[in-house]
Amino acid sequence: MDPTPHSNRTDLFLMWAVQIGTLRASSVHHPVYATNVRRGVDRATPCTQRTYAGEWTLLLSQLTLGKGFLLIIVLTLLGGCFGRSLYPLPSKRIEKNRKPLQTFRPYNIAHRGSNGEFPEETSAAYTRAIEEGADFIEADVLATKDGALICFHDVTLDDITDVATHKEFADRKRTYELQGYNTTGFFTVDFTLKEIQTLRVKQRFSFRDQTYNGMYPIITFDEYISIALDATRVVGIYPEIKNPVFINQHVKWADGKRFEDKVIETLLKYGYKGSYMSKDWLQQPMFIQSFAPSSLVYISNLTDSPKVLLIDDVTIPTQDTNQSYWEITSDSYFGFIKDFVVGIGPWKDTIVATKGNHLATATDLVAKAHAHSLQVHPYTYRNEHEYLHVDFHQDPYAEYDYWVNKIGIDGLFTDFTGSLHKFQEWTSPSNKDEKSASELLSKIEALISSSHH
Repeated sequence: MDPTPHSNRTDLFLMWAVQIGTLRASSVHHPVYATNVRRGVDRATPCTQRTYAGEWTLLLSQLTLGKGFLLIIVLTLLGGCFGRSLYPLPSKRIEKNRKPLQTFRPYNIAHRGSNGEFPEETSAAYTRAIEEGADFIEADVLATKDGALICFHDVTLDDITDVATHKEFADRKRTYELQGYNTTGFFTVDFTLKEIQTLRVKQRFSFRDQTYNGMYPIITFDEYISIALDATRVVGIYPEIKNPVFINQHVKWADGKRFEDKVIETLLKYGYKGSYMSKDWLQQPMFIQSFAPSSLVYISNLTDSPKVLLIDDVTIPTQDTNQSYWEITSDSYFGFIKDFVVGIGPWKDTIVATKGNHLATATDLVAKAHAHSLQVHPYTYRNEHEYLHVDFHQDPYAEYDYWVNKIGIDGLFTDFTGSLHKFQEWTSPSNKDEKSASELLSKIEALISSSHH
């Protein structure tokens, strides 16, 4: 083959750069990953070098450039993927090569899935959350009359299902005492799993998209877990043991076990185990959460998986121990509960109080929790103006910036996983190596162009 004329080298290089760009763009959907170590924890960063070494050799052989410039190109390649193994295309990778959970920035927790777009806690909401970059998908776990575990937030079915349109269930309405108040409705504990699965879910908020109302059923706890395990990267789960006092009062299992036992049995069945940041935990990350402190203490004898104590409004006592907000956020209580949990999940307005929809002075709750080595994962972050405080000028990114960089939280429960993920990628990107390689390629291109002027 004849040597490449000097006048065509720039065009060839740019063609080669375009090929790299195409590979990089396609890696968004089909990434190849290699291990990088940050903060003592293995994590993965995308590697744009998706072809085999022989293909790089072919590309380089087409560039019969001077030795010096060829060295720059080689260094560029090494800079982008130094020390990284070449793997087959994603469809041929085995599960152990899934991209690990990121652990270098606050966790993006999909609150009931991406429920800003789809009806909450449906397969569609969870799948979309994973597509949008969630680190964890969160679920509320309840039980049916026959003891099946389902993912649903309310103990009543009235607000977000079509139960009222099912004439066959018209006689199921009941009144029960729930956390000190009489509540009337169609309760999950009065329906079998088979009956529950005939219902369809709708969007909770009228100002959100209603397109998907009536399309999706309530899913089981097993189905929720499977969605996370089937993801092409490592995605954590964040189940809540929901209203355990109420469930244990109304649902009885044949083996005499408690609701909490059944939840942990299911998690162990699927391999969820290990203390926070252990090898087992990193392979299948999970936090178990509850508003009931006694449940968290109880399951500490069943699993060493990390647990999070949820904290309600300042006016609402704990549902099982009847302790006030002020009791469970005191230094003495944090000193006690830290032996059983790794963090707290408070309502965000208890961290920074509001006055007339304006932010007031921040409390010391985050600093106090951190002093006891407890993480803080507040809830819930929503994009709509109905929930954004005036201080953020209708900008959810301004809200994320405030909470992450000023308040210093460790995770965020959000209805809009995609928004949080984009904010984090812009402010603390996970693909710093790739961006550096892109910048170097741009500089090389500029140098080539300038050499002809």
